[in-house]
Amino acid sequence: MSAAFGGELGWGRRPALLVIDMMRAYFTAGSPFDRGSRTAVDGCAVLLAAARDAGLLVVHTRVRYTAGLADGGLFVRKVPGLAVLAEGAGELGQFVPGLEPRPGEVVVAKQYASAFFGTSLAATLTAAGVDTTVIAGVSTSGCVRASATDAMQHGFRPIVAADACGDRSPAVHDANLYDLAAKYADVTTVAAVCAHLAAGPLSPPD
Repeated sequence: MSAAFGGELGWGRRPALLVIDMMRAYFTAGSPFDRGSRTAVDGCAVLLAAARDAGLLVVHTRVRYTAGLADGGLFVRKVPGLAVLAEGAGELGQFVPGLEPRPGEVVVAKQYASAFFGTSLAATLTAAGVDTTVIAGVSTSGCVRASATDAMQHGFRPIVAADACGDRSPAVHDANLYDLAAKYADVTTVAAVCAHLAAGPLSPPD
């Protein structure tokens, strides 16, 4: 990687975990979005346990449309398969068993790729004193990438846990992690995130 790219942002004082779109649609055989691998599920499960033990703010996102897709805009025209995530369309829009939000954890419903676009996420993180977002989920090239980019643009240090993310092919996954690491986020592993969280108490918000 060129010396012009790939600087380290590092950890701030107050991280939160952002779990992107871990819905059944991405891990159910026959779904138009099935990843064909549960690696991201396993990674997210480990991160959730570590974040909860450390007392982090945990935010889950899901894609959700009204019946009829009136709020889907151009995205559902470009990706018609998103209709499986509309109200009343079935269980594919539900969270993966074992990764469901717990009481007190934030759930953000969104209609587009970024967890920040058209939502209250930035205000929620700011109010909680968060300065760092640990990001996991699916897909690496879509909603993870868009959310990590917007996290940086909103002033929250994005740290992407590579082995807790997934995409439609390893090549797409790897190429997007490479580009995220070059320009928009720090890319690390689940083990490294857990080690950081276990190393000491979190700083209280200012």
